[in-house]
Amino acid sequence: MRLDRLCKVLVLAVAFCAAPAWAFDLPELMGLLAKQKSGEARFTEQRFVHGLEGPLDASGTLSFEAPDKLVRRTLSPRAETMAVDGNTLTLSRGGRNRTLALDSMPELLGLVEAMRGTLSGDGATLQRYFKSTVTGAPGKWTLDLTPMDSRLAAQVRSIRISGRASDVLGLEMEFIGGDRSVMTISPNAPAAPSGAAGRTTP
Repeated sequence: MRLDRLCKVLVLAVAFCAAPAWAFDLPELMGLLAKQKSGEARFTEQRFVHGLEGPLDASGTLSFEAPDKLVRRTLSPRAETMAVDGNTLTLSRGGRNRTLALDSMPELLGLVEAMRGTLSGDGATLQRYFKSTVTGAPGKWTLDLTPMDSRLAAQVRSIRISGRASDVLGLEMEFIGGDRSVMTISPNAPAAPSGAAGRTTP
């Protein structure tokens, strides 16, 4: 009996030592991301299309303002802008604008919420559309999203967002049919406080 009890104690001790003392999870990641209320970044994107040799390249800028404003300005290979404000999506290209309601396009709404929900630290919205898995630590994390909405899942197999602390640095999407998009994001340095420029030390 005493030996049996000793074995149980040893098993518990080994299990405790093997388990991480602190697990980085979705609520913790969302708390980090929610601290950044706005930001701007540059991006480069490679789109790998099934049947085409070599990737399709694009580059431009991203800007975000919590809770729900997101703008993607593509500068190359041709200028176009996608601006999201709440439920309104505005597409601009060649001097022409087109405005749509996001909820009329569930597939696009899910993709927008993947990015917007992550940037704003809105875990509830992410979990409404995706099954989420967080790995890593605050200094280097990965968020894997698998669509739960059948209409989005019919087009997108998975989304992987990676970053460091409150900065999103990468976005990878794998589409049904074999296409894949890989975006690298380079956040701009925060603007200097007003009056800091040109200030000299006495």
